[in-house]
Order: sequence, then structure tokens, then C-alpha cells
Amino acid sequence: MSTVKATPFDPNDIARRFRATGQTAGFRVEQYGEIDGFPLIALTKRAPGPRPRIYISAGMHGDEPAPPLTLLKLLETGFFDERATWFICPILNPTGLVRGTRENAIGLDLNRDFLDIQATETRAHIRWLQRQPLFHLTLCVHEDWESTGYYLYELNPHQRPSLAETILGAVRACCPIDEAAVIDGRATAATGIIRPIDDPLLRETWPEAIYLRAHHTTISYTLESPSAFPLEHRITAHRAAITSATTQLIHDLGKSPAYPPPSRP
Repeated sequence: MSTVKATPFDPNDIARRFRATGQTAGFRVEQYGEIDGFPLIALTKRAPGPRPRIYISAGMHGDEPAPPLTLLKLLETGFFDERATWFICPILNPTGLVRGTRENAIGLDLNRDFLDIQATETRAHIRWLQRQPLFHLTLCVHEDWESTGYYLYELNPHQRPSLAETILGAVRACCPIDEAAVIDGRATAATGIIRPIDDPLLRETWPEAIYLRAHHTTISYTLESPSAFPLEHRITAHRAAITSATTQLIHDLGKSPAYPPPSRP
């Protein structure tokens, strides 16, 4: 757990920016909850015809500002177009973001709260997720204050075509990859790639990615930038990762003559 406090920023201001830019870009902006006066928002944009359904989340930890700012930058530059149907939850922990702390205002790590749910934020988030369809891909965007480079977690229980090497290949052009054999206490399966136990029944606590794997998707990536790097550097790395992952998935699914529905977990 990080003991580093990040520079806080105003979740209300960033929510306003997401709302204004999202509505201009054709997104439905929904407030699915509120915590201590801060809105919990989701943006959805449904493309016409069969398209991949892609979910992206950010702002789970308040000492990780690059992920929500990355999604805002992608939104502002028009990345979320009609190639896919998009589901975006950009500010999952506003009370942590305003304080610059990993945990929320009452000291809970929301990314350990998806099994024995305690937090208002998690409960509201899950209620929103339960109203959504299955996803072809989920991306949970994070940072790691201990890391020396970029890395990711892959949950891929059905052995679908992996996006991990594609993601890291794109990131490598702008950010070093963490080459450690053990990252965050877990042995790597390959350079920069962790494939943890993905059976929800074998996990004592559930991060968001395990909840998504249990109920909403069969392929999920948690993306981790090194928070010791400059903020703009981390945003650039996350943009490369998200762009490469979604572009590759859209390309792969588009090659199928009968557009495949997402598999049930």
C-alpha cells in the first residue's frame, strides 16, 4: 500500500469537464451515485450496428491521477468514436482524489471491496454495472508508486487472443517496461505481464478486475503506469496502452464474418 500522497485535484471540476465534453461527443452522461457531495458518473456511447462493447475505468485510487486525466484527454481528442460501444467510469473514488490518497474518505481501499462490499462507492458502481450488457473487453487503469516501468495484469480464462504484447509494444515506444521478475509480490509470466489467479472462488478479496471477470467479461487488463515518472509521461503511456488494446480488439473482432457476442464469464 502506498504511503505517498499525490497532489489532490477537484473531482467536481474534472466531472464537469467529463460531462461537458462527453455530451458534446454524443455520450450519455449518467450520475449513478454521490459520495460526500461528489458525483459518481458514467459515460456511455452506443454505436449503431454490432460493435465491440468496451468498458474502461479510472480513479479507483486517489493517489493515481494519471488514469482519469488520460480518459479525459482521449475524450477531448475524439478517440471514443463509433468503432465501438463505450462504457466509461472515470472517477470511481472522488474522496480519495480530492485528498490525494489511495483510500477513500473513510480509509477503505475500493479495489479490495468487490466481494464483501462495504463502501457506498462500490455498491453504487456495482448497481450500475449490473444494468449493463456483457463486455468484449474491460480495462482498469491504474498507477504503481513502486514500479520502475509500465506493466499490466491479464485475466484471460478462456484463452482468447491476448492483447498483452500488443499493449506493451505500443507503450515501449514512450515508456520503459518493468523488467522485474517479481512485481507487486507476484511473479511475472513474461516481461511486464502478470497473470494472477483468475478464478474468483480462489480469491479472498476481489479487486474490480476480478468482479468484472466473474460477472461481465472473459478478458480484462489492469494497466499500471509508474507513478514516479512525470504526469504527462504517464498519461502518454496510458494513451498508448488504451489505444493499442482497443484498436487491436476492434480489428480482431471485425475479421469474424458473424460478429461474435461477448462470452459469458
